[in-house]
Amino acid sequence: MSSAEVPEFVTVNEYLAAEEMALGKNEYVDGLVRAMTGATLRHNRIAMNCGYWLMRALSGQKCQPFNSDTKLRLRIGASARFYYPDLQVVCDSNPPTSVYQDSPVLIIEVLSPSTRSYDLDEKMNAYLQIPSLQCYTVLEQHQPAAIVMRRSDGGFLRQVVEGVDGTIPLPLLGFELALREIYDGIEFTATCVQEEEPEYQISDGGTLT
Repeated sequence: MSSAEVPEFVTVNEYLAAEEMALGKNEYVDGLVRAMTGATLRHNRIAMNCGYWLMRALSGQKCQPFNSDTKLRLRIGASARFYYPDLQVVCDSNPPTSVYQDSPVLIIEVLSPSTRSYDLDEKMNAYLQIPSLQCYTVLEQHQPAAIVMRRSDGGFLRQVVEGVDGTIPLPLLGFELALREIYDGIEFTATCVQEEEPEYQISDGGTLT
């Protein structure tokens, strides 16, 4: 292995300092930095629809939504990670001057063809270890469908919600999200995964697959 292929490990403090100056967003996983590129218009429309309805439902309440500009810090044993969820709802917020949250009750990710393995594997496994988390929801882009992981007394239970008439109950927050509203303005395609949509790159510019 050449020196160019050796990954560069950075500390949490180095990562946070670099993020303050960065032009783009970068995730941090156990010392490795992973750069993020822009999402599609469809992806952003779905995320904005969710954010709009969360803002309306939670107006004036303690629990508040945060968009993908807000980092999420995860500390799992010796592991340290920083992700940028598409949406998170937090009831016990960090101070206003903080650049990340620690205790979300709800996380929503919009799936992309090239990132679904992260959202359904790496991120799901990490998110479900957050003590405060009550619900993790992943939304398809090309079909009105959601996978909902909801906390129960015996662990997280998986639910699939499909069709524009479907709803995602959020009893902790006292309302539900309607798929018809989440996918407002979205043109559906015949299959869920069909587009080349590079999203993540490792810090040296190589694409992660």
